[in-house]
Amino acid sequence: MVRIRGFEERAEALFESGDIKGTAHSCVGQEAIAVGACAVLEPDDYVVSHHRGHGHCIAKGADTERMMAELLGRATGYGHGLGGSMHIAAIDRGILGANGIVGAGIGIGTGAGLSARIRGTRQVCVAFFGDGAANEGIFHEALNLAALWKLPVIFLCENNQYGLSLGVGDASSVAQISARAAAYGMPGETIDGNDVTAVMDSVGAAVLRARDGQGPSLIEGMTYRWGDHSMRSNLPSYRSGAEEEAWRRDRDPVVHAAGLLAQRQVGEAALARIRAAADEELDQAVSKALGAPEPTREILWPAVQMPALAVVEPADPAARPLSYVEAIREAMHQSMELDDRVILLGEDVGRIGGLFQCSAGLLETFGPKRVRDTPISENAIINAAVGAALTGLRPVVEVQFFDFITHMMDAIVNQAAKLRFMLGGEIGVPLVVRGPQGGGIRLAAQHSQSLESWFAHIPGLTVIAPSDPYDAKGLLAAAIRDNNPVVFIEHKLLYQRSNGEVPEAYYTLPIGKADIKRVGADVTVVATMAMVSAALSAARTLEREGIGAEVIDPRTLRPLDMDTIIASVRKTNRCVVVHEGWKSYGSGAEISAQIMEQAFDYLDAPVARIGMDEVPMPYNAALERELIPNAARIAEAARAVCYRT
Repeated sequence: MVRIRGFEERAEALFESGDIKGTAHSCVGQEAIAVGACAVLEPDDYVVSHHRGHGHCIAKGADTERMMAELLGRATGYGHGLGGSMHIAAIDRGILGANGIVGAGIGIGTGAGLSARIRGTRQVCVAFFGDGAANEGIFHEALNLAALWKLPVIFLCENNQYGLSLGVGDASSVAQISARAAAYGMPGETIDGNDVTAVMDSVGAAVLRARDGQGPSLIEGMTYRWGDHSMRSNLPSYRSGAEEEAWRRDRDPVVHAAGLLAQRQVGEAALARIRAAADEELDQAVSKALGAPEPTREILWPAVQMPALAVVEPADPAARPLSYVEAIREAMHQSMELDDRVILLGEDVGRIGGLFQCSAGLLETFGPKRVRDTPISENAIINAAVGAALTGLRPVVEVQFFDFITHMMDAIVNQAAKLRFMLGGEIGVPLVVRGPQGGGIRLAAQHSQSLESWFAHIPGLTVIAPSDPYDAKGLLAAAIRDNNPVVFIEHKLLYQRSNGEVPEAYYTLPIGKADIKRVGADVTVVATMAMVSAALSAARTLEREGIGAEVIDPRTLRPLDMDTIIASVRKTNRCVVVHEGWKSYGSGAEISAQIMEQAFDYLDAPVARIGMDEVPMPYNAALERELIPNAARIAEAARAVCYRT
């Protein structure tokens, strides 16, 4: 506890001197919770933290020099200077990271517990969170999921009385957060969070319960943060001076612990040695961290994503007819057969095999431990997948309709896409989020959107969008095998209409490599997903008119194979880009911009873009058909660029 207090005091001094940039969040006043909880854990147990996480890391055994270097943005820090205070982690110590997103660790910790259960270890995870996070949706979704599956997770709320400035009484409808445990059928307890022995006793009992397979617990430790929300805060007063003074004077956890030791005949000389040892360690940590080098630009790109893996050729190239749905199912089946770390999570993926039958039969083959029907809890599902990916599994998450991915955005964009980077490129996050998008089957505005551009914009994500069964099987197998987070998009129309020759043997295709679906010399048509078949139909029409259309399917939208597209445009001197999503800010705009940058001198006409009109998808069948791009519109655009003078 003295080490934590001293670390935070030095961090605050370094912030005041301008050496620590941005901000940091001090846990002075809350040391007993971190120490008491971590004291009852084994070295291979997990903890997940929050933005006020320095104490948890120190208590779990993190190196204070590397921690201080990270706060200072130095190359020797745990994240090599890329994460900073709010993202401190030490994976080798089971510390899965602090987090700048309120409540995110609750879901990630649930995933770590799921991973331990599936891998058959006796590991547990302590998920630390503040009282403010108890009002986030992830709190409720994760507690329900953990209780339902009896996961070895201890949800430990550090109730320091305030979110940022709003007190618990003004933010919570119940006086004690621990009372919410009853709603999920788990034990709940409120303890004195400033009494380290009380924390040890309570968390110790919960850890034993979790190791014995009895499921999660919710513990609320009552405590107080001495400082403001963050070191940068310069807020109007929202706490009374008398309140602050009372907690500092009467409820100091470090003083309380020293008093307990004195009662147990630990003399003042021994306590002085403890303080001196902590001071020496921390002074050296600060000195070495200040002298450490800063990271250089060369570290950035390798930290974003892990390198691509070599392609796996099919052992037997013999092919047979297969539908798109069957290809997706076969890719998952063979991947799960080859690697027992692969699991499938999603709503209705088990008993009924998914709404579109993409996972039919997997439950019967691999059992409920690896094929898990989840509650309707998209936020908890994807956060748990991130935690599982960090701790040894390779989750595949099915989104029932891709429109529902809006509930998953934080975990995909702020967690999966950024964790490797924030931890200095030291880890991979191998997970796949897959499911159907697009229109054409009369499901209206909230079940028919094309959202690929959202994810293609985010560094750290791979975005794959295959247009036929051969590509779907090979690219999904590659995605599951890859060590990076992948968003894998399947168009609903392809489930119904697409058939093709697909090898029965396991194989992968290269991620980031476009495919030339048809060769032509007069105009390049770049099309994605369901638009590929429309482009091929248009090409057959154009051929009868003497126009040779070359059809290119990018297959992967991030990374995007512009080399293949540019080579084609330099040959044909004309280009049409078509996608189903809205025309503005779509993937076609990116492709068009890069063509203009890299092949402007080869163009005989401006690049034509085709997308959906700027309205949500209507329910009416005729209007839906009218809005979605089709072969006639593609052919018309190709004629326009070919005959332009």
